[in-house]
Amino acid sequence: MASSKQSDYRLGIIFIIISAFCFALMNLFIRLSGDVPTLQKCFFRNLFALFVAAGTLVRTGTPFRIGKGNLKYLLIRSISGGLGMICNFYAVDNLAISDASILNKLSPFFAIIFSYIVLKETADRYEWLSVAAAFVGAMFVVKPTFGFDTLPAFAGFLGGLGAGLAYTYVRKLGMNGENSMIIVTFFSGFTCLMLLPNLILNFAPMTGKQLIFLILTGIAAAGGQIFITKAYAKAPAKEISVYDFSIVIFAAVFGFCFLGQLPDVYSFIGYIIIIGTAILKWRYTMKKSLE
Repeated sequence: MASSKQSDYRLGIIFIIISAFCFALMNLFIRLSGDVPTLQKCFFRNLFALFVAAGTLVRTGTPFRIGKGNLKYLLIRSISGGLGMICNFYAVDNLAISDASILNKLSPFFAIIFSYIVLKETADRYEWLSVAAAFVGAMFVVKPTFGFDTLPAFAGFLGGLGAGLAYTYVRKLGMNGENSMIIVTFFSGFTCLMLLPNLILNFAPMTGKQLIFLILTGIAAAGGQIFITKAYAKAPAKEISVYDFSIVIFAAVFGFCFLGQLPDVYSFIGYIIIIGTAILKWRYTMKKSLE
């Protein structure tokens, strides 16, 4: 039994690292798709992800049936996640992709705040300190000057906030027994509908190359979503979520190799603070679970 648990734990780590790799690829493809408007990129990202998620439901014979009382939580999850995604895409378009990735990974720290408000889950002093430390790290990445030049960084910060609220409601839906693929399908379909009016009114013609990169964006996003779902099915989030920060390493390598991006020293300090805080929080959580 212990061997089986160890095997699941290792698989969980492998799956979450693959998920981080997919999401880093997604950020790279977003940037490589060029001057396509941000909202149009978001639409196509979700359209192709919708095909993958809905196809999975069809293939497994799972009926699209929303659990009783869950519709309002699906709507909140989709609106907050959709707005967070728009902010993240805007940040990816205008920052080094490693900066955008680390700001989006503030979501676990925002989830502590929202879990306290929404789920009434209490956080201890150490967890609140980790939230404060993560925000300090974020400020090194954002480098606020209160001018328009910091707008993309603040968008990335808000993207992490939106994702944190969305993940809180994903947890709420999971506690209510909602199927994970229904959550993904609903989110993808809802955001496509939300973005459709803008696409119709402001459609920007795309080259074949741009369309290919947007298709790859959707495939990479779906891969990231599927593997993170598989990861948390194999091991508890508190035990493996720290490995999700490997996205910053992948994003930094992709940014340097394909875009010639090299984050400045303040960004590196921010990475160290945020990732270091995540590792310390993980060690504390693991130690606490053994007591």
